[in-house]
Amino acid sequence: MTCFAQTLFNSKKLTKIEMSNYKRHLTSPKESVASFWQNRQLIMQMTKREILGRYKGSIMGLAWSFFNPVLMLAVYTFFFSVVFKSRWGTEADDSKASFAVILFVGMLIHSFFSEVINRAPTLILSNINYVKKVVFPLETLPFITVGSALFHSAIGLFVLILIQLAISQNLPWTAVFFPAILLPLILGSLGFAWFLSAFGVYARDIGQVTGVFTSVLMFLSPVFYPVSTLQPAYQIYLKLNPLTFIIEEGRNSLIYGIPPSWTGWCVAMAAGGLTAWLGFWFFQKTRKGFADVL
Repeated sequence: MTCFAQTLFNSKKLTKIEMSNYKRHLTSPKESVASFWQNRQLIMQMTKREILGRYKGSIMGLAWSFFNPVLMLAVYTFFFSVVFKSRWGTEADDSKASFAVILFVGMLIHSFFSEVINRAPTLILSNINYVKKVVFPLETLPFITVGSALFHSAIGLFVLILIQLAISQNLPWTAVFFPAILLPLILGSLGFAWFLSAFGVYARDIGQVTGVFTSVLMFLSPVFYPVSTLQPAYQIYLKLNPLTFIIEEGRNSLIYGIPPSWTGWCVAMAAGGLTAWLGFWFFQKTRKGFADVL
């Protein structure tokens, strides 16, 4: 009788685990939001560990998150405005300082996207021990990557605001819209992170492709030049790049004091939300095979 009771208890326990697994493998957008909310403390702790671990052992530590964007901005500004004598196209933007601020907005947005994309393919591969744990919510790993990228972008934004205030002693009131402008990009990046992290388990060469892709994307986005400098025939193709709208609207809000195009923002939000859901759907559908492949 005791053995029968123990067997019955184990079967019920197994049923609960299977039901729990089934629940975690749901693919609806609501499930992705629920997973984020239920595991928010875990995501925050692991994001903090991710950020601190990146600078662990270095002398300057977390201070590198501040100096890195400053150094990269100085290098790009020197080569594009001094060596290549690039100008943005308007008299108000002819100074090297103004060019640096305009350039930095594009760099900031592209750096966020490229950090998420480049790290996504190895998310599962570098956390194999979590795959073996039934209770660990694997779908939270992309949230951690996006959170880490957002932290570095926030530091970069702080540097940008300091430079802007030093140059013009003024920050447009429209800067308050910048977080909202980034929201479609955050959703889209999260979707790509889900997709690439799952796909990277089965096709490990994808990690090599993403590095090349993000490098090429920098020059196919209006990071170093305005869209208006291209011929109208090419502008159409450039606007198909999801980063183009975010970069252009980001400059409008942070530098030129122009409110965002809310119609375009709604379209971008719809595209970002759809990308996030498709990425989550692919991740949930393929995660059952992670343990077999790894």
